[in-house]
Amino acid sequence: MRSLFWRIFASFWLAIVLVAGLSILLGRLLNQDAWILSQHPALQGVPEAWARIYESKGAEAAQDYLQQRKRDFHIDTQVLDDSGNALIQGTFPPRAAAFEKRQHDDPRRLPWRRLTTDYTSPGGDTYLFIYRIPHPELDDWHRGSLLMPASALGIAFLVLTALSLLLTLSITRPLGQLRGAVHDLGQAAYQQHTLARLSTRRDEFGVLAGDFNRMGERLQDLISSQRQLLRDVSHELRSPLARLRIALALAERAEPEDRVKLWPRLERECDRLEALISEILALARMDANLGAAQPMDIAALFENRQQDVQLNEPEQLVTVQVEPGLSLSGWPDMLERALDNLLRNALRFNPTGQPIELRAERVEGQVRLSVRDHGPGVLPEHLVRLGEPFFRAPEQSAPGHGLGLAIARRAAERHGGTLELANHADGGFVATLVLPEA
Repeated sequence: MRSLFWRIFASFWLAIVLVAGLSILLGRLLNQDAWILSQHPALQGVPEAWARIYESKGAEAAQDYLQQRKRDFHIDTQVLDDSGNALIQGTFPPRAAAFEKRQHDDPRRLPWRRLTTDYTSPGGDTYLFIYRIPHPELDDWHRGSLLMPASALGIAFLVLTALSLLLTLSITRPLGQLRGAVHDLGQAAYQQHTLARLSTRRDEFGVLAGDFNRMGERLQDLISSQRQLLRDVSHELRSPLARLRIALALAERAEPEDRVKLWPRLERECDRLEALISEILALARMDANLGAAQPMDIAALFENRQQDVQLNEPEQLVTVQVEPGLSLSGWPDMLERALDNLLRNALRFNPTGQPIELRAERVEGQVRLSVRDHGPGVLPEHLVRLGEPFFRAPEQSAPGHGLGLAIARRAAERHGGTLELANHADGGFVATLVLPEA
């Protein structure tokens, strides 16, 4: 559950409740008669008390009750039956009643507020109560009665302001931290602990910070690997260039008949340099945009590799085993180069007379393309570094630059998979491209 969503939702919900409450309050205030009758302390319980006195003690006691209410609250009261006849004299003077009758068409000029309500007693009798509250008395009560709602409304607005402030800070502070992290990432100075505290939050910002940390770590690793690759390329290029320089220096000082003997050496060094540059370019192109992925025929891909080996190295035997129904989507040229490198690596170490096994199978929803040889394998302590650019196990004496497995690993990663390298339990070495099935 994302708490940021609920915080925003709760803030808007509280604002809606406050607005609705204010609307209800204003509506009640606009409905003055009902509001005054239900809230004015001088009118609370009057019908019930008067009816009880009238029915139990008579009209005189009921009249005294109304007189006492007028002395206490300065409010006049009349009581009529359901036919409109006065049951008692009441407290409203006759002259005032006549004046009210004359002003019936314009009640705004009356010095009092006239309110009516009916009450049915437990005995079944219905009484009509007419109250007349002087405007000064009503105004004083209004000021006091509105104080509490106004105070509650003010407190509600203060609470809403505090919640809005906290919500705003909970959004703007993480955004500021993310902005700083983006700036550091752009300057190649990003440190993973920058968002470590933010990533512990249990909301969307915590998830975003965690993803950003992983992205920053990945980008830092890529930058470091690119720098390391540049250093390794520079180092690897020095050796053939140095040999070419030595051969050229010898050719300059040699006699014409001796100079001819140096040309094969120069051509060989040029070929090595060209092969190295080609592999470096192949590794660099793995990160290029290759367009949309397309379905691949795994059986045809393996058969082509088998035919190439039979043509170039007929003394080697390659067997192919493809599980039916496999489907794979990707970039055929990239995968073909990866398999070529794995197969070339196997050919370097596989003894004559032993087959190189190409196998394609489905395991737990993944396609595994493996190349196994029957060579000496690799020491366990060197397996972890296999696939790093320009790394070659010390016990390997076969020619190469250490880029073949790096190209295969990068191809697997571009397809959303991995490259697994291991010594086979029955001897030899096995390299496996583990790719997601289409």
